[in-house]
Amino acid sequence: MDTSYITDYYNNYNEDERTKSRHGSVEFATNMQYIRRYVPQGAKILDVGAGTGVYSMALAMDGYDVHAIELVEHNIEVFRENLKTCGAEIPVEQGNALDLSRYADGSFDAVLLFGPLYHLYEKEDKITALREAKRVVKPGGHIFAAYCMNEATIIQYAFKDDGRNMMDCLTKGMLTADYKCISKPADLFEMVRLEDIDALNRETGLKRVKIVASDLFTHYIGDRIESFSEAAYQAYVSYHLSVCERPDLIGATNHSLDILTKE
Repeated sequence: MDTSYITDYYNNYNEDERTKSRHGSVEFATNMQYIRRYVPQGAKILDVGAGTGVYSMALAMDGYDVHAIELVEHNIEVFRENLKTCGAEIPVEQGNALDLSRYADGSFDAVLLFGPLYHLYEKEDKITALREAKRVVKPGGHIFAAYCMNEATIIQYAFKDDGRNMMDCLTKGMLTADYKCISKPADLFEMVRLEDIDALNRETGLKRVKIVASDLFTHYIGDRIESFSEAAYQAYVSYHLSVCERPDLIGATNHSLDILTKE
C-alpha cells in the first residue's frame, strides 16, 4: 500500500481545525455521544489513525484509558504538542491500521477506526484493517468504523456550481454506470455505499450494533450553520441527533459511523 499520498496530504492539512467550526463539530459531537453510550468510562480504547489526537484527548479527559497509533509523523508531532497543554497521558505510536501486531489479542475494550477506512482503496485492505481491530478488541467489545459515503460526494462535488465537475468526472471515467465513485490513491478518499459496508461486515464476521449518519446534512448547509444564532444552532444539532440513525438517510451523509461488536 502506497502511503505517500496520505502523508503529503496531512503534512499540509490542519487536522486540528477540522472539528472546531460549528458544522465541523457536529460529526465530532455525534461520534463522541455514541462512544460514551457503548463504552463504559474507564475502559481501554485504541484510537487507530488518531490524527492529531482530537478524539484521543477528549476521551482521555473523560476518564478513558486511551492508546493511539497514527501513520503520519507530522500528525504525531502535533498530537504530542497538544498533549503538553491538555494534561492527558496517552501513549502515541507510529504505525499502520493494517498491522496492529504490537498489541495482544483482546487487549482493548473498544477500537476506533476514524480515518483509516477513508484511505484504503482495496477491499482486501479494508478487511485486513477490520480484522486487526477485531483481533485486538475483547469479546463483547466495540469497533467504531467511520466511512466516507458516495452520494454526498456526488451531490456536493460532482454537481457543484454549474455541473462542470460532473461532466469532467464522466469524461475521465471516474464514475461507474450507476454513479459510484472510482477512487485511486491519488484521490485520497475512498467513497462507499451501505451495501459495501455490509459486505465488509459479512466477510469479517462483525455484528452491527448500529450505523449512524455522523454529520448527515451538515456539510450541505455548512455556510448557513455558521451564521445561525446559538439557539438555532442548538436546534439544528438536536434535529440532527434525532434523525441520524434513520436507515433511509444513512446514504446521504458525508461520514457514517458503523458501530460493531465482536461476539
